[in-house]
This record gives sequence, C-alpha cells and structure tokens, in this order.
Amino acid sequence: MDRFDRIYRLYTLFSTGREARSAASLQADLGCSRATLMRAIAELRELFGTPLVWDAHSRGYRLDGVAPRVQLPGLWFSADELQALLLAQNLLSGLGDGLMPEQIDALRGRLMTLLARGGVAPQRAAEALRILPLGGRSCDPLIFRQVVATTLAGRRMDIRYLARSSGQISSRVISPQRLVRYRDNWYLDAWCHWRGALRSFSVDAIEAAQATDDPAQGIPQAELDAYFGAAYGIFAGPAAQRAVLRFAASRARWVAAERWHPAQFGRWLDDGRYELVLPFGDPRELILDILRYGPQVEVLEPASLRAEVAARLRAAAALYASDAAG
Repeated sequence: MDRFDRIYRLYTLFSTGREARSAASLQADLGCSRATLMRAIAELRELFGTPLVWDAHSRGYRLDGVAPRVQLPGLWFSADELQALLLAQNLLSGLGDGLMPEQIDALRGRLMTLLARGGVAPQRAAEALRILPLGGRSCDPLIFRQVVATTLAGRRMDIRYLARSSGQISSRVISPQRLVRYRDNWYLDAWCHWRGALRSFSVDAIEAAQATDDPAQGIPQAELDAYFGAAYGIFAGPAAQRAVLRFAASRARWVAAERWHPAQFGRWLDDGRYELVLPFGDPRELILDILRYGPQVEVLEPASLRAEVAARLRAAAALYASDAAG
C-alpha cells in the first residue's frame, strides 16, 4: 500500500466509525509499521486538518466529537477505485459512437486527470483496455440527447418512428421509462400511449423526438423487468414457449459457460454434448443466435422453432447448391 492509499484508507477508517482505534489495530488494517502509522496520522492532522485526537481513556485514536468531520480536498481515490476509473474511461470510449461528443470528451478528460494524479500514465490508460463494439447502428446525436433528457426529466415525448420490419413510419406519444444498451445498440423502454402497452423502441429508428409538458406515466421497475426480461433477447412480452437446444461436444464447453437467459438451465449428456433450455416469446432473435452455430446445434423443441430453423438452413444451403454441383 503506497502513501496515497494509506492516508485514504486511514481517513476512511475514522470517518466511517466513531469508536477509538488502537495503534496496533490501525497498523494491522494498514499493514504498516508504527512509525509509518504515526506519519500518516500526522499528515491527516497537519496537512488536511482532520480532527484526529488521542483518547487516553480508550487508549486509541478517534475523530473529535466536537469538531466537524472534514472531507479530503479534491477527489481522492484508492488504487482499486482508480482501476474502476480506468475501466469507466474505456467504456466511455466504446459507448460514444458520436453521441454527446462534447460531454463525453469532457468527462473523459476529467477521468484522465484523476488517473494521472494517481500515477496512471494517460497513454497507458488508453492502451491497457480495449472495448470492441460490433454491429452497432448509428443514432442521430440530437435525437439521442433529446431522448436522454426527456427520460431523465420524466416527461412524455412525441416521436416519429420507423418500423424496419415493415418500413412504415408512425407518430406516437410515449412515456419513456429507461434507456437500455443491448448488443452495442440503444433501446428505449417506454409506455406507448398509442398502443396502450409497453414497447421497446430502437433509438436509431426514432426519426424525430420532442418532449411535451405532460409528466410521463410511471411504470414500476418490477413490472418493467417482468415484461422486458421474461422472454429471450430484446423482444419483450411473455415467454410463452420453451426452447430445447442440443449442442455438439465441440461447442459444449463454451455454451455451458454462456448466459443466454436468466431463467435458462442446462445439462451435460453422457456423450459430451450439452442441452440448453430457455424461455422465449418472439423467436426472431433466438433463431439468429441458433443459426450462428450451424451444424453444431440441433433444435429439439418446440416443433415450430425446429421447422423454422430447418427452413432457414435449407434456404441458405440452396444458395450454394450450384457451387456444389459444379
């Protein structure tokens, strides 16, 4: 533990408890010698004005109950907290995607300053961790800002929305509930006043957005979690069906370690294969994930899902049939 962490840790020990602490117990917590402890106590007293006193009756040190507690000047962080800042800095790099660039760059600059104060070189902070986005769709920065501001303000919002599945554009009033980052894309969980139901909107498919003066209709978090988290993937609604997938032994170890759904369960077969069972409602996203494994996975149940996956595989194989014949 370096000097910086030791002072921070010592202050935390006293600021979170009013009882007197013996020198021996403080040495044990800090992992230092008595001389080092005395220097740290002196720095807290002299440099930062911490009202740390010796209690002769309790034979220990404590914060003076009369003097107000003080905060260390500026933002102080332990080594672990600096590592968390480093991760946050890199996450901001991956989440930006041109959205709120001035605000994100300003925040990243502040984080880099804090990291530098903690002895982390800015260049090292940029190189030590990498976030690799994949498959993200671009959002309009102005619309994204409006969505964020309206959601945080708890207001309703008028939107013009493109349904990519049909190509239709609709105008509707929604009560935003929360923004969700899923597979490198932003989604807005909201109550749709047009449909009279909860819906999830792709933020990149919102073509116009305007806040209204009306307060948003609030939905309890438990209800949101039950609706949006019951089925598989981003498609919300009840999980009315159960998929049973059997993976080849060559992929079993990877799949067994993956989390496809919070309510999934799986079992190993005697021959090394792995069966995964999970709930789903709308099958579209699940089918895409199944197709990624090609011949290394077989859909056992339900029959409708098995038939749809088989049809997709036959259609894909047909594209290459002429090559095989030649």
